[in-house]
Amino acid sequence: MNRMTRRERQVTDIDEIIKILDKSKVLHIGMIDGDEPYVVPMNYGYIMNGEKLTIYLHGARRGRKLDAMRKNPKVFFEAVCDVTPFEGDVACKYGIAYASIMGRGVAEIVEDVEEKKLGLSLLMKTQTGKDFTFDDKMASVVSVIKIGVLEYTAKHRPNPNK
Repeated sequence: MNRMTRRERQVTDIDEIIKILDKSKVLHIGMIDGDEPYVVPMNYGYIMNGEKLTIYLHGARRGRKLDAMRKNPKVFFEAVCDVTPFEGDVACKYGIAYASIMGRGVAEIVEDVEEKKLGLSLLMKTQTGKDFTFDDKMASVVSVIKIGVLEYTAKHRPNPNK
């Protein structure tokens, strides 16, 4: 991945990265559809195994997103939390405090029922903080997408006025 321009804002501590993943509730997933970019905001779940990140998404069983991923499974994602505007005494001192994560990976449409149920459970845990279980029937009515993350970076811009 390209070097981060503002390296002083980079977050490398896994516990802090997990906090960003837990607080962010919407992940923007970018893909290529034919010859143009296509970005969709989605709820997500994840599992962090050491520093290895896997993201799970769910949606309809057919549609543009799945068609694009089947043709080109390479994706890019971004999620942000703690977005707070701040002011300054001159225009260039205004800004936005935030924490974010972004990266690239390979999307796979999950066919295995047990992994679909795992992905749905992880999604609900990330979104609600609660544990849910799914049966085969519930898993059969949605698609589950697994993103094997190849690279990611996290960033935090604090409010300079605090």
